[in-house]
Amino acid sequence: MTAAEIRQQFLDFFASKGHQIVPSAPIVVKNDPTLLFTNAGMNQFKDLFLGNKPAPYKRAADTQKCLRVSGKHNDLEEVGIDTYHHTMFEMLGNWSFGDYFKKEAIQWSWELLTEVYKLPKDRLYVTVFEGDKKENLEPDTEAKDYWKQYIQEDRILMGNKKDNFWEMGDTGPCGPCTEIHVDCRTDEERAKVPGKDLVNNDHPQVIEIWNNVFMQFNRMKDKSLEPLPAKHVDTGMGFERLARVIQGKQSNYDTDVFMPLIHATEKLCGKQYGQTEKTDIAFRVIADHIRAICFTIADGQLPSNNGAGYVIRRILRRAVRYYFSFLDVKKPLLHELVPVLAAQFSKVFPELEQQTDFVKKVVFEEENSFLRTLDSGLRRLDVITAGEKSKTIEGPVAFELYDTFGFPLDLTMLIASEKGFKVDEEGFTAEMKKQKDRSRAATELDMGDWTLLQDQPSGVFIGYNQLSAEAKVLKYRKIKAKGKEQYQLVLDQTPFYAESGGQVGDTGVFRFSGETIPVTDTKKENDLIVHFVDSLPAKIEGTVLAEVDAAKRLDTARHHSATHLLHAALRQVLGTHVAQKGSLVNADYLRFDFSHFAKVTDEELAQIETIVNEKIRENIPVVIKELPREEALKLGAMALFGEKYGDTVRVVTIDPAYSIELCGGTHVGYTGELGLFKFIAESAVAAGVRRVEALTGAKAEAYVNEQLAQLKEIKALVKNPKEPAKALETIMADKVALEKQLAALEVKQAVQLAATLPQQAVAVNGVQFLGALLDAASADMLRQVATSVKDLLTAPFVVVLASNIAGKAQVSVLLSDDLVKSKGLNAQKIIKEQVAGLIKGGGGGQPTQANAGGQDVSQLQQVIENVKGIL
Repeated sequence: MTAAEIRQQFLDFFASKGHQIVPSAPIVVKNDPTLLFTNAGMNQFKDLFLGNKPAPYKRAADTQKCLRVSGKHNDLEEVGIDTYHHTMFEMLGNWSFGDYFKKEAIQWSWELLTEVYKLPKDRLYVTVFEGDKKENLEPDTEAKDYWKQYIQEDRILMGNKKDNFWEMGDTGPCGPCTEIHVDCRTDEERAKVPGKDLVNNDHPQVIEIWNNVFMQFNRMKDKSLEPLPAKHVDTGMGFERLARVIQGKQSNYDTDVFMPLIHATEKLCGKQYGQTEKTDIAFRVIADHIRAICFTIADGQLPSNNGAGYVIRRILRRAVRYYFSFLDVKKPLLHELVPVLAAQFSKVFPELEQQTDFVKKVVFEEENSFLRTLDSGLRRLDVITAGEKSKTIEGPVAFELYDTFGFPLDLTMLIASEKGFKVDEEGFTAEMKKQKDRSRAATELDMGDWTLLQDQPSGVFIGYNQLSAEAKVLKYRKIKAKGKEQYQLVLDQTPFYAESGGQVGDTGVFRFSGETIPVTDTKKENDLIVHFVDSLPAKIEGTVLAEVDAAKRLDTARHHSATHLLHAALRQVLGTHVAQKGSLVNADYLRFDFSHFAKVTDEELAQIETIVNEKIRENIPVVIKELPREEALKLGAMALFGEKYGDTVRVVTIDPAYSIELCGGTHVGYTGELGLFKFIAESAVAAGVRRVEALTGAKAEAYVNEQLAQLKEIKALVKNPKEPAKALETIMADKVALEKQLAALEVKQAVQLAATLPQQAVAVNGVQFLGALLDAASADMLRQVATSVKDLLTAPFVVVLASNIAGKAQVSVLLSDDLVKSKGLNAQKIIKEQVAGLIKGGGGGQPTQANAGGQDVSQLQQVIENVKGIL
């Protein structure tokens, strides 16, 4: 049975049990501050479990893209080393939202595995929760009793809280679970050691494939457990492990889920899988990591130096260093696998195939960049080991290799061992902890538990048509971010737009009885709309008047509508490959990131700007409708990769022949309300991604007027010529010519001045010492004098020249080669220790000649005496 057939049979089975088959949520999480990535199938249903909103269906099933490389669920270091852990994996899941519970979940698990997939019953074991006295949690005898109907009691094992009580994170929905394990060993191996002794003991052939979680509790900030409003079922089956078991393989990587990637890698590197353990690990790492990299980029997360982007960059670099070190490949390889992966998943997750060229380009540039860094790091490691006599690479040095060059500790240890060196692991760990502590302090978000005032589903957004409304506070909590305390409030209804789709959240005020509280921001947390305030009113119960800052909202709406006009114009001028890769829409300006592989020329920008302004002058109505998603897509509406859309979507149309997009943002009624559109910047963001920034309305008008005023000033300065650009070119050319003449004169003057200095030299302990205060025109001239005097003195010599140049101290120190070699003197060290502090500045250079600049000219004579004192 192929992997595709296994996946489809799972979905068909649960569809026959009345489950709604839903699409996978994006792998990148956007509206949950507790998660960077989707790490379980239940993430997209979190609000349904918490009772924050009613469930649109009682039962659901899907295959969900998941990533586990950070936080509580982190499998990264096991990936490739063993044969059954992954970064990105598919989680097959079925859910009940207050509908069926333990009985049906257990019954259907057994039915699917043994009757549909035909797994041997004598190879299956199950675990149930044994209870936990510390938390007053009883053993799950109910689940055990249901299992007795299907499996021998000696195959039902009691599991501890670590293994059989599932929690999404430090807070959130949780509950006891029952796991299903499969013994994949040979009959001979099974005869020697009972399978039940190996369950949950990290045996590579006795593995968990399915977890049925019975969601009953909500883990609070203070670690207590509160019952959820209703009981739910949340299951997850590792698709890759299931395929391995059904296909009778000894490794997940031996299935048709991974072998196409491994075969493609074999062709690219000229080596074969299955030859040595080291190369096999590299093959597995590459096959796993390319999936995580590609699907995450396709869902909108580019590699970067922070947050989710840094996680992806780290995964990519881990794959690169494995093929660099173990497959002996020294050029980019991963990008060649993108088309293979895209074709393999075209029917399951088509978003990758639709962006193959873009993803391939991003991966190639990231590989190329890291390979250059890797080469630099290896040279740095050569220098370190060449000068180290203790045969130990100290912890801070190993951390520098990690932090600056991207060398994981195990790579440094591998290279060090080949050179006969050890690595101070404890020191490295200490440095890593310091960095994590700094990072945590800078980004830590401490959220308290909600204080519930009214127990009802959270409020709806009513702000498309009104900017003020009476409401009631449903719940509130205190938060602390970067040392600042704030509060979050949730209302039963709100006119405040919550940050999403690139549009910033609304600000405004809450008017409680006689007390006005500013609202500083509005954001989404899953499907909750949370309002940020710096303080709470004396009386929070009762009615509040919520008022949005109308002027700010209108300016923001102008920039959002302009973004739609811009997107269409970009595709018209640059090509239909252009796709949105990020945006920021606020009251001050708009920023738009899009896929494009070259700088947008000034001519192209002018053409795009002209098209947008034509659409503004046409005063086209901005038509907004809510339609079924499939109907909207048939109309040609553009959807963004990485966004999760519901069954009903909001469609924004600005001339059906020009722009139709799915969008939840706020907009103007007619394009004429934008007034004017003006670009202010174009730049590169990442490989294959460009960024433009622009203004509309009064902001654009003010910008144009400012530019015209500056042009008027410039024209006045150059005597108001008819062609100011040509006049400036002439002036600049004259300036360059004059600078060349001046430089030549300074060189000549420096040579002449140098010729007068040797007679000022004095002998100090057998060394000629020349110290002088000069009247130099520039720092370059001072350095030129020092260089010229070198040929006029007899070694050994020390020269220190100083000058007050436009109120700034400049110093140049020159040593003869023999003093550097035989006496160990160093001009750079002299600058640092004897000069920089005195003149309140800094500098550097070479052992034979170094220079410094500073603020204090009063100490120049003392500088000369200090250097002389060295002799």
